[in-house]
Amino acid sequence: MQAVTVPHIGESINEVTIARWLKQDGDYVQQDEVIAEIESEKASFEIRAEVAGRLHILAEEGADVQVGAAIAEIDTDAEASQQAGDAGERKPETGAASVKEQPVADDRAPEAKPKPSMHQPSGEPLEVKVPSVGESIQQVTLARWLKPDGAFVQLDEVIAELESEKASFEIRAETSGWLHHQAKEGDDVPIGAIIAVIEPSMEGASSAAQPAETQSVPASASAPSDHPHITVETPASSATLRATPVAAAMMADQHLSPAEVRGSGPSGKIRKEDVRAALQRPGITIEKPAQPSDQSPAQPAAQPASTGTQAFSRNERRERMSNLRRTISRRLVEAKNTTAMLTTFNEVDMSAIMQIRNQYKEAFKEKHGVSLGFMSFFTKACCYALQEWPAVNAYIDGDEIIYHDYCDISIAVSTPRGLVVPVIRNAESLSMAEIERKVLELATKAREGKLSLEEMTGGTFTITNGGVFGSLMSTPLLNLPQSAILGMHKIQERPVVINGQIVARPMMYVALSYDHRIIDGRESVSFLVRVKELLENPHQLLSGRDPVKSLLEL
Repeated sequence: MQAVTVPHIGESINEVTIARWLKQDGDYVQQDEVIAEIESEKASFEIRAEVAGRLHILAEEGADVQVGAAIAEIDTDAEASQQAGDAGERKPETGAASVKEQPVADDRAPEAKPKPSMHQPSGEPLEVKVPSVGESIQQVTLARWLKPDGAFVQLDEVIAELESEKASFEIRAETSGWLHHQAKEGDDVPIGAIIAVIEPSMEGASSAAQPAETQSVPASASAPSDHPHITVETPASSATLRATPVAAAMMADQHLSPAEVRGSGPSGKIRKEDVRAALQRPGITIEKPAQPSDQSPAQPAAQPASTGTQAFSRNERRERMSNLRRTISRRLVEAKNTTAMLTTFNEVDMSAIMQIRNQYKEAFKEKHGVSLGFMSFFTKACCYALQEWPAVNAYIDGDEIIYHDYCDISIAVSTPRGLVVPVIRNAESLSMAEIERKVLELATKAREGKLSLEEMTGGTFTITNGGVFGSLMSTPLLNLPQSAILGMHKIQERPVVINGQIVARPMMYVALSYDHRIIDGRESVSFLVRVKELLENPHQLLSGRDPVKSLLEL
């Protein structure tokens, strides 16, 4: 009897979830055959049989199991009897035996086919496989086919969109030919899996338009009616609604129930576009009409009974946390428990920066094609201060301190899936316009779920802006392994004393949370005071030159 255990997949991961059994209890499995899918807080991966034999499942689907725990056993002694049973099934003595033989032949037929190489000559089928998108990602979702099954595709033409829990990316055809789908929209497919086959051909490009048009007819027929924001029909046969990983995370973050989102995927599967569409019309409940005739006068009277939320309701629902949310939770608790975190506060008079922005924002946008925001001022100020106080830009690695001669500034961005922190590389070497362009680019990618792993890794210092949500003061948590984070807040007019006079000025509280193990109080306070001085005297950020000329030149 061979035990099947959960393998070690990372130092910080101690528990995984059994997402799905691909083989049933009592099935005979071959060596190296995939038998189960395991899901951690970071990625999904496969479990393969190390020996051939009969499978006995010990843990059910959805169970949380520890790394190293036994989830199944394989009886290797059952091999001989299994092969004998297979030989008996192939004897056409009874009708039942012949019925069993057909599915076995069908299942094993794809394994007998030789897999074509990616560099085969023209005329042989070319496999379209899921590429590797990162070390921690083992599974993606086929979000959408951009070319229908049987369509003729050109070389380098986009044929599909894949979606992981961190980003979305496109699949392009590596040759011209006829496309044959091997996976459906909404399917979860592992890295390296075959999702399509292209039969190379230089003919048929002109006749490919007709099959494509016929394929598009069902899609247009299933489009919403002329009044999509009143009622949307969903298939009555679908007992449960499925969602892609990104869509499920967006729904959990926005507290949307499946009844409030119309799934446009196969069998009503919900995509991220469906969640975005639902967020644009909040409060609308997707109903399932009992009869197709929805124009009868008695229909409006029956609608209130099927609405979702009612007054004084005490309904509850339990939803599983998304992998991204679980990762965020773990890292925040880790930052709180493993660092000696303190926060120091100060306030900044934003009059000078607001005056520059109001006076020169049009000329700046006309010159550089991007708006002049607050983030470029804060990023520049932090870069100057980090070079004066290098401990704030360092972090602890075991018994050593790693200092950085560069400033990779992480910018916290709130997305429907959760908080992500893309990085501006070498921000100290960028101009104001280049910083604004990079902030806009990263924020747009973050909200569309198109950030790459490289754009989210690294970073030596973080800036987060809770003021966009109205926060007046907060204590931001560290972004490990970094040692400090600057919190921006809401700009609010308050009375201040200047030259013995009480005047109203636009003031902002700023907070610096830092790890006291590496940053002393003198360094943290001095750093924040330097940031304050640079922000209140922004001409120092512009190399001491005239602000107008500097902004237009940078």
